[in-house]
Amino acid sequence: MKVFFNQLFDYNFYCNKKLIELCNGLQEVPENSVKLFSHTLNAHHIWNARILGKKSAYDVWQIHDIKDWGDIHYENQRSSFEITTNADDFDKRIDYETTEGRLFTNTLQDILFHIINHSTHHRAQISTDLRNNDIEPIPMDYIHYKR
Repeated sequence: MKVFFNQLFDYNFYCNKKLIELCNGLQEVPENSVKLFSHTLNAHHIWNARILGKKSAYDVWQIHDIKDWGDIHYENQRSSFEITTNADDFDKRIDYETTEGRLFTNTLQDILFHIINHSTHHRAQISTDLRNNDIEPIPMDYIHYKR
């Protein structure tokens, strides 16, 4: 399970890094793309914090300057690799409170998979937003990464 999640987080890191590089090279990044990618970074951070029993440093929809995306992304990745490396039970139940104040419990593996899936979902929305703004998105399918 560790190898599987490390591969997925490596894929996630690769895609986010490519997207950050693309956006850093643009004259202007569409506002919705900035909002969605900031949210993606925030959510990853928030889930890591929940797993580690820490307080989140970011709000769910907090907007970040594009120049800060790389550092936030790197820290999210480092933290996720620390979580997967130190995990001895991926079926371990994690209690957490949502940003709306509701209490839930999910397994570590479900939360880790959610982080990846959530990121993929929003990268797809960003790709659509870029295309709608006449900016060619980069291919980020898993199979492209594995080639």
